[in-house]
Order: sequence, then C-alpha cells, then structure tokens
Amino acid sequence: LSEANLSKATLVGANLVEANLVEANLSEANLSGANLSGAKLDEADLSGANLGKANLSGATLFRADLRVADLRVANLRGANLEGANLDGAIGL
Repeated sequence: LSEANLSKATLVGANLVEANLVEANLSEANLSGANLSGAKLDEADLSGANLGKANLSGATLFRADLRVADLRVANLRGANLEGANLDGAIGL
C-alpha cells in the first residue's frame, strides 16, 4: 500500500500489522481501533486522521504528518516518531 491514496477512507478496526504504508495518503481517514503494529508509515500523510484506540506499537512514523490527528488512547509504545509533525495532535 506504499504511496496509496486512502484519504478519508474508513478502516475502523482494520488489521494492518506490518503493512507498508510509506508515503501513503491517509489524511482524514478513520483508523480508530486499527492494528498498525509494526507498520511502516514513514512520510505518510495522517493529518486529521482518527487513530483513537489504534495500536501503533513498533510502527515507524519517520517524518509522518500527524497534524491534528486524533491519537487518544492510541498505543504508541516503541513507535518511531522521529521528525513526525505532531502540531495540534489530540491526546498526546
């Protein structure tokens, strides 16, 4: 799914364990409760996405755009957020 355009997609509870979402457009997508454990989200656009209750443990979000993303109750244990834009993110 690298570089895929999933903007505004509804992926509630999706199982995306270790998925390759590098440079994907997930802006304003609903990923609440999704399992993204170990997923590669480097440079992905997650601006305005709903990641509430999502499992992002061990995910790489290097230089990902998480502006105004909803991260309430998200599991970010071991996630790589180096260089990620978290301006206005909710739940941090």
